[in-house]
Amino acid sequence: MSEQKRDYYEVLGVDKSADAETIKKAYRALAKKYHPDMNPGDKEAERKFKEASEAYAVLSDADKKRQYDQFGHAAFEGGGGAGGFDFNTMDFGDIFGDLFGDLFGGGRRSSAARNGPMKGANLRTSVRISFLEAVFGCKKEIQLTLKDECVKCRGTGAKPGTQPQMCPKCGGKGQVVFTQQSFFGTVRNVQTCPDCSGTGKIVKDKCPDCHGAGYISSRKTIEVTIPAGIDNGQSVRIREKGEPGINGGPRGDLLVEVSVSRHPIFQRQDDDIFSTVPVSFALAALGGDVVVDTVDGRVVYNVKAGTQTDTRVRLKGKGVPDLRDNSIRGDHYVTLVVQTPDKLSKDAKELLRQFDMKTGDSLNAAARITGTDNGPGTKKKKWR
Repeated sequence: MSEQKRDYYEVLGVDKSADAETIKKAYRALAKKYHPDMNPGDKEAERKFKEASEAYAVLSDADKKRQYDQFGHAAFEGGGGAGGFDFNTMDFGDIFGDLFGDLFGGGRRSSAARNGPMKGANLRTSVRISFLEAVFGCKKEIQLTLKDECVKCRGTGAKPGTQPQMCPKCGGKGQVVFTQQSFFGTVRNVQTCPDCSGTGKIVKDKCPDCHGAGYISSRKTIEVTIPAGIDNGQSVRIREKGEPGINGGPRGDLLVEVSVSRHPIFQRQDDDIFSTVPVSFALAALGGDVVVDTVDGRVVYNVKAGTQTDTRVRLKGKGVPDLRDNSIRGDHYVTLVVQTPDKLSKDAKELLRQFDMKTGDSLNAAARITGTDNGPGTKKKKWR
C-alpha cells in the first residue's frame, strides 16, 4: 500500500485561492530551506524538498492545477516518476533557474539578453566626514581605480586589424546546457560558458595595450557632493562612475558610503540634535541667561527662575536639515544640568548656611525629623 500523500496546498502552506505569485513565493521559501545542496546528507530535508517540488510542479501549471482541484491526487495516478507524478516531463532547469538565481550566484538570462548591451557593475567605496559636514553638506575628493575602454582596440580586446571570434564551445550564446539525473528524473541545467566567461566571444590575438581585457585601469580623483542632512551609513550615488558596460552598455554607478565622525558635544537622532548645558545653582534658582552651543553658532537662552536639573528645552529649527527638503530642519533639545559647587570659601559657606536658614533650614531637617537634635555634644550615628 503506497504512502498517502499530503494535500499540495498544505505542503506549500497556501490557500486554494492563492494566486501564482503566492504559490511561487511559498515554494521559494521551502525550496531554499530544504534544498539538498543546503542540507547535505539530510534525508528528511531531501524528502521535504522533493514533496514541495512535486506540489509546485502541479500547482504552478494552470492545467494540472485545474485537474488537481477537481480530482485531487487521483488526477495523476498511473504516471511515472515520484509517487505517481512523472517528473521526467518537467523541465526543472527552468524552475530552478528562476527560483534559485539568487541562491546559487545569478539568475538565468537568455542568450540574446546576455550578448546584448548590459550595464556595468556598481562600485562601492566610503568617505569619512565630520558631524557638521553631515549637517550642512560638503564636497569631498576620493581616489579610486577605474577602468576605461582601451583606446587602441576600442574595448574589443583584440589586436588592431583583428576581431574576436565566436566561442566554439557555446556557439556564441555565452551559456552551455547540460543534463543530469537526480531523484526528480532528468534535470536540465544552464551555466555560464567557462571558455568565454559568458561573452560568447574568444579573443585569439590580444591587444598589446590591454592584453585582451578591452579596458585599462587608472587611478582617478572624483569629487563627491555630500548633501546636507545625510546620516551615518547612508550612501551617495554617482551615476556612471562604476565598471564599464558590456557590449556597449552604460557604465555602472559608484556608491559612496558616508561615515560620520562623533561630535564631542552634539548627538543626533533622525533630524534632531541633543546636548547638555551646565548651569550654576544661582542661575537655576534666580534665572538668567546661559550660552548654548548649536550647529549654527552660540545662542543665548534665558533660564527661568527655579529651573530644576535635567530640564529639557527646545530650540526650534536648530537641528539637521531634512535630506529631501533642506528648507525643513529638525530641532535642538538642550538638557539643563544644575551644577553643585565642590569648592567654596569660608565666607561662601557661611552665606550658603544663612541662605539655607531663610529657605527651610534643610541642613537641620534630618535632626528635626528624627528628634536627635539634643543640643551641642550629642553623638549622632551617621551612615555613609
